[in-house]
Amino acid sequence: MSEYINNHSRRQEALKNIIRQLHAGARVEDVKAQFAELLTDVGGDEIAHIEQALVAEGLDPEQIKPLCDVHVAVFREALDTQADPQTIPGHPVFTFRAENLAVGHVLDRLRAALEAYKAAPDATTLQAAQVSLRKLREYERHYLRKENILFAYLERHDFSGPSKVMWAVHDDIRAAWKHLTALLEAGPGAEWDAFTAQLDETFTRLDQTIRDMIYKEHKILFPAAMARLSEAEWAAIRAQEAEIGYAYVTAGQQWRPRLDPREVETQPETRVPEGLIPLNVGALSAEQINLMLSTLPVDITFVDENDEVCFFSQTRERIFPRSPAIIGRKVQNCHPPQSVDRVQRILDDFRAGMRDVAEFWIQLHGMFVHIRYFALRDATGAYRGALEVTQNIAPLRALEGERRLLNEEA
Repeated sequence: MSEYINNHSRRQEALKNIIRQLHAGARVEDVKAQFAELLTDVGGDEIAHIEQALVAEGLDPEQIKPLCDVHVAVFREALDTQADPQTIPGHPVFTFRAENLAVGHVLDRLRAALEAYKAAPDATTLQAAQVSLRKLREYERHYLRKENILFAYLERHDFSGPSKVMWAVHDDIRAAWKHLTALLEAGPGAEWDAFTAQLDETFTRLDQTIRDMIYKEHKILFPAAMARLSEAEWAAIRAQEAEIGYAYVTAGQQWRPRLDPREVETQPETRVPEGLIPLNVGALSAEQINLMLSTLPVDITFVDENDEVCFFSQTRERIFPRSPAIIGRKVQNCHPPQSVDRVQRILDDFRAGMRDVAEFWIQLHGMFVHIRYFALRDATGAYRGALEVTQNIAPLRALEGERRLLNEEA
């Protein structure tokens, strides 16, 4: 086996062969015995790389998910010897790891609360268990930052296979804590023993899955991310974290990224391709903006700070008639005399800062029409106009139950 260790391509193929054998049903013990020498120094980034390579070769991430714990079992002895990435407070990886430390304590408290409820089921112990479970579910922010920020930057480095597997496991965790929530809300009914068995099984699976994911983050995901992402990318991740928020911790301030201005300028979120209009987030062409506004299931009319109509969307099914002739016209002149006073009051209130929204709803030709006016203010708070949004919400009011699958007839 030593010939594989010093030859990178042969080593990678041998490691992929380990995964293939596991997927074919080989036992962990047999694989570890066969590849013992090779497995002594496998790193987390290397595991991520071979999983990514297998996905690129056509292996479905959904096929990896049920066996990712088996993968870790094979490589665990080597992973245990790997040092965790060293970061300081404020770096996104430091914050992720701090949350993981905190959630371990939250899981311990939830376990204790469930045991107390099983031992003495009453309103007090039930409430304590439900409070602990709600605390655990705050950990959702940890997964949301991984999925929507960290994974997005890793994908720019062709790292998506392991991320997709992790996202699928996140969804399993979400399903488990929703199930535990439903169990506690429903109560035991007549079958106390069956109820407590369900509580035990659901919590044990949830607890183990979260702790296993923490191990994979520390030993595989974070080393892979540190090896791939630049200082500018970590700085961009840090800048976007607060919008989603943190679980149990506050991000530190000690970390100061060392940025190369040229590197920052090349990031997709800071670079505006020629011909596009820069927006607060992203950039679009005029054609794309027109298509978006024309496709939205609402009618939009924009009136500037001088009360002049500047824009209206041309959607497929307009509720109120509009003509290009109204562009530049005073909005007061676009309404019948009996409603002008209401329009003027809304605009006056917007200007005075007395309100930011006004809404009405009416029955019209079989539609239930919802009309909303929004004040537009710039960064200084100055009034910059009003947006009228009109929608027929009759179809929305008629919805019942849930639809979680695609309607093929739509």
